[in-house]
Amino acid sequence: MPINNKLQLDEIPATSSAVPQLPIEQEILFRDMLELLEGMPIPYAVAGAFALRQHTGICRDTKDLDIFLTTEHASMALTQLKKRGFECEVCDPVWLAKAHRDGFFVDLITGMSNGLISVDSSWIQRAHPAMVAGVASRVLAREELLTSKLFVVRRERFDGADIAHIIYATRGKLDWDRILQLAGEHWEMLLWPLILFHYVYPAHSDYVPRVLWDDLLARFEGEIASPNQKAKFRGSLIDENMFAIDVIEWGLDDLLKRSRQRSPKITTVEEGCA
Repeated sequence: MPINNKLQLDEIPATSSAVPQLPIEQEILFRDMLELLEGMPIPYAVAGAFALRQHTGICRDTKDLDIFLTTEHASMALTQLKKRGFECEVCDPVWLAKAHRDGFFVDLITGMSNGLISVDSSWIQRAHPAMVAGVASRVLAREELLTSKLFVVRRERFDGADIAHIIYATRGKLDWDRILQLAGEHWEMLLWPLILFHYVYPAHSDYVPRVLWDDLLARFEGEIASPNQKAKFRGSLIDENMFAIDVIEWGLDDLLKRSRQRSPKITTVEEGCA
């Protein structure tokens, strides 16, 4: 049974949060960056606080502009931005580069830091038109925005509340099949924030389609009933620091290392993040 939900999105809930006032140099940097990408042209979509505001109405301070694009286009963008006077660096070739100017920066992001989920052209094609820093641009669709937060569950950064807010603000009117496709074999990382959503909003569990609850819970019950004795330890995929003892001292598998080795890499700019 398909679980796509393509109904017209209702008006997002009103909040008292106000659009933050950016320093003028930072706002100019964001605007110049978007106009440059539009003019190159480099396919991209804005994520982070700007996309969250678009889909939930929640406004919060942001120190940077998150640009999502494919690895190939990130490499192309860095080459062009460097020619235009930006100080560019590849902080982590698996997922992150930065472009600096006047003490401010923009993040170019190509996927998850663990290498499990990478941005492909479909992420950009599905993006929604939006005004960002005064530029006609686009933000990630809510499905890709939600997926981008599945593995942001570290001690110092937790995006589970963002996922709950996306579901609540959209009344669950999401393409759940798309989210399942993006999560792939890591479906447990979708199930547990859905359980968190139920705990936070118990009156609105129906925002998650019953067929999706049944599917994921049946999978989970099957895993519990018949554990795979050959299944690998996956803690390092969540956080290599919190689960370091498992790999370093207890000798368990380091799937993070393998995943990152297989992931496509950003190139063309000197590596190393200050």
